[in-house]
Order: sequence, then structure tokens, then C-alpha cells
Amino acid sequence: VQLQASGGGLVQPGGSLRLSCAASGNFFSISDMGWYRQAPGNQRELVASITSGGSKTYPDSVKGRFTISRENAKNTVYLQMNTLKPEDTAVYYCSVDVRSAWYSHAVRYWGQGTQVTVSS
Repeated sequence: VQLQASGGGLVQPGGSLRLSCAASGNFFSISDMGWYRQAPGNQRELVASITSGGSKTYPDSVKGRFTISRENAKNTVYLQMNTLKPEDTAVYYCSVDVRSAWYSHAVRYWGQGTQVTVSS
């Protein structure tokens, strides 16, 4: 399973960015998909997650500003980030929980990370 993330970059405070992450390879199904971030000196933290049924989870720090969505036909997860703040600066990683067969447990795969920098 390979994950290809894109969409990071430099944006001014108050601006917007949209991240995407596409999964490819041989697998039976995808369950949860998500986005995490890690700033220098900090632990990796959850930014948003979405289940196969569409239930979404956000921490308070991004609630109301970030929106996660998925396009199952394309095995892709998106993160729309609005009203960005300097404290949102981090490397963003996508995660995808994949089942290789109907009887197997899900295994988490990670994208390569994409840099998001919010600065004037």
C-alpha cells in the first residue's frame, strides 16, 4: 500500500490550504482515514479522522476551521484547512487503515508528510 500526499505549502495567517492523500495498491478495504501533524519538538497529534461510515473527529484546536472528507471511489482523503494560524505550522501526515482481506485486521499506513507553514 502506498500513500501519496500533496497540497502543503506556505500560506499567510487567515489563509486556506487543501491537503489530499491517495492510497494505492492491493487491498480489500479501507476503514478509518485521518490526518496528523507534528511540529518541531512536539509529539505527533491527531488533526482529524473519518470512519468508513463518515463519522468525523476533530480536536478543539481545529474544530470549526478544518474539515476532513473522503472519496471512497478514489481511495482518497482530504483536509480542508481554513483560517490558518501560525500554530498550525507542522508536517502533516495522512493515515489510512487498510484490510488486506475480509478476515484480516486493519493495518495503519502513513503518508510521507507534507509541510504546512503559516507565516506572514
